[in-house]
Amino acid sequence: MGNKDQIRAKAIELLKQEPHGLRYSDLRTRIAEAFPTIPKNTISGTIWNLEVQLPQEISKPARGLYLHRQFLQPGVQEIVLPPPPAEEKIREERFYAPFAEWLVEEVEECTKAIPLGGKSFGDKWGTPDVIGVREPRKSDIIKFPTEIVAAEIKIDPYGLITAFGQACAYRLFSHKSYLVVPREASEADLARLDTLARIFGIGLILFDTKSPKPPIFDIRVRATKHEPDMFYVNQSMKLIEEKLFT
Repeated sequence: MGNKDQIRAKAIELLKQEPHGLRYSDLRTRIAEAFPTIPKNTISGTIWNLEVQLPQEISKPARGLYLHRQFLQPGVQEIVLPPPPAEEKIREERFYAPFAEWLVEEVEECTKAIPLGGKSFGDKWGTPDVIGVREPRKSDIIKFPTEIVAAEIKIDPYGLITAFGQACAYRLFSHKSYLVVPREASEADLARLDTLARIFGIGLILFDTKSPKPPIFDIRVRATKHEPDMFYVNQSMKLIEEKLFT
């Protein structure tokens, strides 16, 4: 049985289980889950006019709605379904606190990290979405100098060049700078970011933008420690001293 035949057979099977029918997007998603190796374009191209291909099995009583004919009531021309619940738009800010926690608890790059964002630094060079500090603990035998860690988080895969520029700018006042980008960005873009991150010493982190609870952050390139300009370090830290150092 070819791919298209499998898709049609699965569509009939699924619709036989749904007395109220399935919308196009739901039907496509369920078929894709059943056949992960079949290209999604093949699924879309096969099911968009099922009522024409299988008129004895499937009807289309409303725009975008497929119904198995065994559930079609005589004389009923249209089935009115309540609109699907609107998907909550995930805001970029929802990832700030989880990434701050990840820096402290998971990779132990910081002893304290906080969500920042907005315009806390008040200049055109931008404010990090997350900023952290790594200080020696009392239990440490060898004390090390305080380090500042900054991060730029981006959920829009089309704004990666700008985000990279911001992560570079944070090196003025931080010892390590991270760029956190969607793993669903194109592989070509990720490959370029990977190379640039290694050249400039920026940490590159990938994450799933659809899953803020809990997000999974994966290190693609580790940040390289460098010495920032202490004038800019003190200038920036003074603005958030109470938030980060207390």
